[in-house]
Amino acid sequence: MLNNCDPSRFLASKLENVPPSGIRRFFDLVSDIDDVVSLGVGEPDFHTPWHIREACIHAIEEGETSYTSNFGLKELREEISNLYLLRHSTHYNPENEVLITTGVSEALDIAIRTIVNPGDEIIIVEPSYVAYTPSVIFSGGTPVPVKTHVENNFKLVPEDLRSAISDKTKAIILNYPNNPTGAAMGKKELELIADIVEENDLLVISDEIYECLTYNKKHTCFATLEGMKERTILLNGFSKAYSMTGFRVAYALAPPELINAMMLIHQYTMLCAPTIAQIGAIEALKYGNSSMDKMVREYDRRRRLIVNGFNDIGLSCFEPEGAFYAFPSVRSTGLTSEHFAEKLLNEQKVATVPGDVFGESGEGFLRCSYAASTENIKIALERIEQFISDLE
Repeated sequence: MLNNCDPSRFLASKLENVPPSGIRRFFDLVSDIDDVVSLGVGEPDFHTPWHIREACIHAIEEGETSYTSNFGLKELREEISNLYLLRHSTHYNPENEVLITTGVSEALDIAIRTIVNPGDEIIIVEPSYVAYTPSVIFSGGTPVPVKTHVENNFKLVPEDLRSAISDKTKAIILNYPNNPTGAAMGKKELELIADIVEENDLLVISDEIYECLTYNKKHTCFATLEGMKERTILLNGFSKAYSMTGFRVAYALAPPELINAMMLIHQYTMLCAPTIAQIGAIEALKYGNSSMDKMVREYDRRRRLIVNGFNDIGLSCFEPEGAFYAFPSVRSTGLTSEHFAEKLLNEQKVATVPGDVFGESGEGFLRCSYAASTENIKIALERIEQFISDLE
């Protein structure tokens, strides 16, 4: 019998509108080029602090390798609850308002799948992390982008949010400090957004993974604003602040009704986050502040170095207030973000990420991570300066 089956005809139609990650495409290009200086990777360049690794090693030696509760280790949930009480003066019950997940990526996915019905609109503030729009599409929802602009330091303008809301709008995804821009919003600015959320009976998914990487201002947890705890699914984790990207451990905080629904999806897809990673997270919360503070001080120093460097060589760059990304403009060169990034990679062997992969409002910019050594940042700036000179 002849096999004339075309496997592609079995694919779900919703996948047609989701392109491969633009970030990963550039990583694939980098892998084929020698002597590349990369400003493209969105992860810390520090090793996980030794005491956290040691706690995990000890747990393996002690045979702590079984499944945990679907909700995660109770001790970890209690530590997270204590953290938010101390840091933000807000209480989450570790029994039913804290869910440990396999990274913030899983937390985001199950949060969206928990709330979205087909046709629901989810507002996404752009430029935005590349997973937000696909996650909404995969769930059957409709992503509605709201652009932010460098003139406002990439902060969400209340009027722009209002104009995007319809009778189908169900939630808004916020990410401050922001990936890719490094933008942050203060308490008064977020209170204006909270007023609109309440007026329109919306839910907020607040991705605060870069909370601890905030410079020159105190981070405002969205759920702590008046009336917002009941309307917020708060996402956070250990990847960035504690340099634990490969551990894949994070958490969601929300009212019991939402956490229990998210757990239902979680228990049928992931069952539980890695046990050893959860033990490492407990160690991080108990004893990791000094290591984290040291890394944050170093990021701050690199932040000033790279921002000043871009401005000095003629690529206008606003000062990011959080995360570990600079977002310089390349509009003055006349090149698109993608053309600039590809040409820079091929001619000067510097890897960046074109801003348009984060949404239309990212066009004309590059995401450049300063989670790289000072030496590599200096080398990259020198090569970029030469690249611009060669364009003239």
